[in-house]
Amino acid sequence: MMAKLRITQIRSGIGGTHNQRATLRTLGLRKINASTVREDRPEVRGMIRTVTHLVRVEEVDS
Repeated sequence: MMAKLRITQIRSGIGGTHNQRATLRTLGLRKINASTVREDRPEVRGMIRTVTHLVRVEEVDS
């Protein structure tokens, strides 16, 4: 079973590049303090790495 990650947006994407804003949307984040739960996969890790300064990531049990 794959671990799950809770990804929470903690900063605005306004000052970021187009790619960073698109990555936030792809992760399902639109507003500050919005959260989404995703499987811990290499593709998701790569997206998180792109916007690491805008999000907080924690592992979820489920």
